[in-house]
Amino acid sequence: MAQLIKMQDYISRYEQDIYRYPTQFARLKKQQWDKLKAAYNAGELDRLYSEHTESETQVKFDPPQEDSKRLFKKVKGIFLRTGKQESGAEELPMPNRIEDPNVFSLRFPFRPASLEELKRNFLNQLLRFQMKWGSSTLLEKSFVDQSFFLDERLRFFLQRFPDTFLVLYKPIFLLKNAPIEVEVILLTPVDAWCITFLEAEEDAAFIGSSERFWVRRHHKHPDKKVLNPLLGANRMTNIVSQLFELYGVNMPIKKVILSRNGYVDYPEAPYDITISDKRTFPEWFERMRAISSPLKAQALLEHCQTTSSLRPEWEAEYNQTDGNQYAAP
Repeated sequence: MAQLIKMQDYISRYEQDIYRYPTQFARLKKQQWDKLKAAYNAGELDRLYSEHTESETQVKFDPPQEDSKRLFKKVKGIFLRTGKQESGAEELPMPNRIEDPNVFSLRFPFRPASLEELKRNFLNQLLRFQMKWGSSTLLEKSFVDQSFFLDERLRFFLQRFPDTFLVLYKPIFLLKNAPIEVEVILLTPVDAWCITFLEAEEDAAFIGSSERFWVRRHHKHPDKKVLNPLLGANRMTNIVSQLFELYGVNMPIKKVILSRNGYVDYPEAPYDITISDKRTFPEWFERMRAISSPLKAQALLEHCQTTSSLRPEWEAEYNQTDGNQYAAP
């Protein structure tokens, strides 16, 4: 499962520590799946469920919790001292009495009939957990549009690629104080992919050119003009290239037009663009999934726009202090 490190202008814990969270997520996800798989193969799922109240299996994605009073005093001290979360400070565990966004809870409304069904249920619930991590921190959260939970393309990236892949989904960059929204940036261990989708009805054909508009053709519908997808791909590539250069990141940047259910006819396509349509997508996809090695992402996150609010449970507690107000950055 690829990791969602940024989505639009939602806050993300990966912005706080891009080195810690990817490794932690991959390790604990594997541990939990191995535990569930072993219980299933041994016929002990019922016993595993019975160990938790209301058949809920929980995995803590953070270090062991400290005493609640001691922890809250420490957090409050940070607010009073700086007025905002200190840059580079390690994220603190949540007190027991507050809902912990770092706990991954598994709920099985029915007994899985097969290992594959168990895996699908596990990945679907893990997807929602990734969405939570990609839109919150310990102290703050963003309000996610519910359409993202049903977004097939987002699900495709998060569930079909390895843990070592990092996804920026429709991020909004702030460049010279101007917000610029792009499509999808996929960071693999060895390169960065700027991805533009070009999809319509099943078996639609797109006729490419260097003009501003391409032509979409389909045997059941009249021809229609569509914006040249290279415009968005080139804009993304320029942004990523500038930020990589600014932060001294040496990583190849590639761009691809994806048409998983259709065809693209563009014989004179630029040499630096990959066109992956219904004929070539399976090969491109398998080649991507085979990549493995360390990676970098901080350069992009530094310039993404973020909008969030202080978590209500913390705001209520903090407003009871000596009149100091915490201003969310």
